[in-house]
Amino acid sequence: MKLKALLFDLDGTLADTDRLHEQAWLEGLARYGLEADHHFYQTQISGGLNPEIVQRVLPQLSPAEAAAFIQQKEARFRELARGVAPLPGLLELWGWAKERGLHLALVSNAPRENAEHMLKRLGLHFDCMVLSEELPAGKPDPLPYRAALRQLGIAASEALAFEDSPSGVRSAVGAGVRTVALTTGHPAHLLEEAGAFLAIPDFTDRRLWAWLVDPGD
Repeated sequence: MKLKALLFDLDGTLADTDRLHEQAWLEGLARYGLEADHHFYQTQISGGLNPEIVQRVLPQLSPAEAAAFIQQKEARFRELARGVAPLPGLLELWGWAKERGLHLALVSNAPRENAEHMLKRLGLHFDCMVLSEELPAGKPDPLPYRAALRQLGIAASEALAFEDSPSGVRSAVGAGVRTVALTTGHPAHLLEEAGAFLAIPDFTDRRLWAWLVDPGD
């Protein structure tokens, strides 16, 4: 089928923010005596939903304490992300999609305040925005991508997703959407094992553009 939409994750996909989130998480965990590292972040935090992460790594916190921790962590992230810039090639891809009348959707586990902050910084506006915190289930569940497809009124085969974590890739692929993975936070082999058909460092990669010109079946 003809390509009708591009579906984007936010963090690590539109901009290289993974290390900023990592810093904010590790600073917050350190206040509770948990000396986590990059491997811990990648395996226990990256791509997850905040409430589920906190419940797993800081089970001693009350619901109110967990909510306060998340609020502080995200405020710290927004502080760190003041100078965020689009990933190389993103604006070119954006213009290419606009010229062809493709729909553009955001599908993210990010809190709404973070998403709006980031999109304002990047100067981007999507046709629809699906946030996992506003659904019964988030990534890696396929529901966020299914919700985006439903809002756009298109079939999974008419969309292409961009993700940067195994969790996100599994969500998109689980909804039947072909997925390109950005290697901003995870190695290519893990993203491909999760189901991505292509793993690229950024949107300037010639393999991506070759596929866009001739996607095949």
